[in-house]
Amino acid sequence: MELSTYALESLRADGDFVLYRGRSDADPQPILVVVPSSKHPAQAALERLEHEYSLRTRIDPAWAVAPLALVREKGKTMLVLEDPGGQPLDLLLQRPFELAEFLRISVGLANALGRLHEHGVIHRDIKPANVTVDITSGRVWLTGFGIASDLPRERQAPDPPETIAGTLAYMAPEQTGRMNRSIDSRSDLYSLGVTLYEMLTGALPFGTSDPTDWIHSHLARQPAPPDKRRKEVPPALSAIVLKLLAKAPEERYQTAAGLEADLKKCLEELESSGEVEPFLLGVYDVSDRLLIPEKLYGRDRESKALLEAFDRVVASGTPELVLVSGYSGIGKSSLVNELDKAIALRRGIFV
Repeated sequence: MELSTYALESLRADGDFVLYRGRSDADPQPILVVVPSSKHPAQAALERLEHEYSLRTRIDPAWAVAPLALVREKGKTMLVLEDPGGQPLDLLLQRPFELAEFLRISVGLANALGRLHEHGVIHRDIKPANVTVDITSGRVWLTGFGIASDLPRERQAPDPPETIAGTLAYMAPEQTGRMNRSIDSRSDLYSLGVTLYEMLTGALPFGTSDPTDWIHSHLARQPAPPDKRRKEVPPALSAIVLKLLAKAPEERYQTAAGLEADLKKCLEELESSGEVEPFLLGVYDVSDRLLIPEKLYGRDRESKALLEAFDRVVASGTPELVLVSGYSGIGKSSLVNELDKAIALRRGIFV
């Protein structure tokens, strides 16, 4: 694809990449172009562009910004995308959204995420910068699939915070690698909850700039309810967002479709009566697959012994050695990995 005829207008810079809108006299249809921000980008950044392009057959322009081409021009690798119109959501967050506008966009967001999950893809980096919105029509498209996964469930190693793929401010607790739990589609729903919280209140649920503090916040801190930060927010809508932000995946919405149904109910009530009355959440939240909770069963005594040993070391500063024995496959690693969360909460390092 020849880009030399396009005039590129910078929309925003986001970490390793710059997003441009390209216009050409030769083609009335504008395009979007994602370009690494560095003259010498890291290999991981280039791999993200290649990975997003590889998903083009799994992405529908009805709900996602579809890749058109991966080109090499002027010594740079560039990802060319369709331009559906609208603006990146992060550029529209200078103020909290009005409730009706918020609900229309949120319904579209939940629908788009549900369609993505139906195609067997987990986004793993849902955030306002990866959402394109047409305010006039309320249409929503997902983008930023550079670290998306087609695995139904996968584990994140407890890597240093600075090297974990994704965006810490919007990251599900299990995505930090400190929960001894797998990443699945419900991780995207947590990230969506952070995004909705920001749209409703004008602020993130947790405020910090330190990577370790971000992890601690997602693991241990409870956000202030949105209706306490902004009095116009109905308690039912506040409860929906808090349900998305549950620490344990089992306590969140299990599907984007279940979330969409509750958001639609809120929108219908707001448009018909001007108010949103409290109601039972998740009535239509039925998963299409069996998700067995990854809780450790039958090891309460052993877990307690490990945690007590860790607490003694924290309190005294004196090293201890604890040995865990058992046959292969009996669950020694799963038991030891239960320490992940406790160590992260004390800002320790797990090796």
